[in-house]
Amino acid sequence: MNTYTKFQKHLQTELADIQSAGLYKQERIIVSPQGAAIRVSTGQEVLNFCANNYLGLSDNQELIQAAKDAMDSRGFGMSSVRFICGTQDIHKELEAAIAKFFKTEDTILYAACFDANGGVFEPLLTDQDAIISDSLNHASIIDGVRLCKAVRYRYANADMADLEKQLKLAQSQRFRLIVTDGVFSMDGNVAPLDKIYELAQKYGAMVMTDESHSAGVVGKTGKGTPELFNLEGKIDIITGTLGKAFGGAIGGFTTGRKEITDMLRQRSRPYLFSNSIPPSVAGAGIKMFEMMERNNELQDTLHENTAYFVEKMKAAGFDIKPTQSSICAVMLYDAKLSQDMAAKLLDEGIYVTGFYYPVVPKDLARIRVQISAGHKKEHLDKCIAAFTKTGKELGILK
Repeated sequence: MNTYTKFQKHLQTELADIQSAGLYKQERIIVSPQGAAIRVSTGQEVLNFCANNYLGLSDNQELIQAAKDAMDSRGFGMSSVRFICGTQDIHKELEAAIAKFFKTEDTILYAACFDANGGVFEPLLTDQDAIISDSLNHASIIDGVRLCKAVRYRYANADMADLEKQLKLAQSQRFRLIVTDGVFSMDGNVAPLDKIYELAQKYGAMVMTDESHSAGVVGKTGKGTPELFNLEGKIDIITGTLGKAFGGAIGGFTTGRKEITDMLRQRSRPYLFSNSIPPSVAGAGIKMFEMMERNNELQDTLHENTAYFVEKMKAAGFDIKPTQSSICAVMLYDAKLSQDMAAKLLDEGIYVTGFYYPVVPKDLARIRVQISAGHKKEHLDKCIAAFTKTGKELGILK
């Protein structure tokens, strides 16, 4: 028996355990553009309520044309990292557009926000410094912190008393950085950035926020939690993605203080050792920020859709976690129930996913519904009706 045969049997056992626990993740295949209504590989037409397509831009014709134009004028790919020969004028133009949108000093692009978060801590902080992180921060932040030698502190989700306690403990370190998600993707709650900022000022700390689920969504004009709490230009580090509200393709960024982005260009490993984003993504990104500056129709529609959905679902009797974003966590608590309900909803033409341990804590399973500006009122009504019907069938609703 060779080495891999033993390892193969180990993996087969592990995978069987995952399946028997009802935790095996199946991928459903889409054969149409991403949108409010999609077609899956079975031929079924369904309404999509589980994409991060918050502004409905994933199939936007202006962005598609901008991507095509960029390919025509700048080519298909860069075949290089930025500092060697992988920087085009449109990369710099997109960085400037992001900085203008968030009212920051400078921006650096990455292949994904996972890379932005993975590459931000180690170049800036040493074992003399401290990172104080929210307990529900995204996996990419957790992994980025692991790569850094800074002393680690953790505070309970959005718990300002615990954050203050950790800040007091961290006073012996040289520099302190508080890091939080802007919107916590499993619950939909917004970080209390105003209170975080106050504590940062009091205890001499910098602030970093990941706006992946809040940029384009939170705040009157979609500029995220800094806009919501009137802190634009005051947050030291903001990370985010072009892969959710901002067109849904790929690409991440870090934006904030100029010296920070300068240092990241010098030492951030995901930036130094990963190809530049392709011209098509950069070109569409530039167009997207032009559209964001044009008017506020998409944000207004998104906020109206979310308020309508939450009101109707609560009226139907569902347990919805409080949300200031367009993420609506329909709490079911039982993992198998979340899977059964998601399957029944798909039969009703509603495409959603059940979330359960280890993605969320044990006994806190839910279906996460994500609202889009691309949803019409009739889409929302069909989704609410399907939830109500299946909720009664499964004994969730009386």
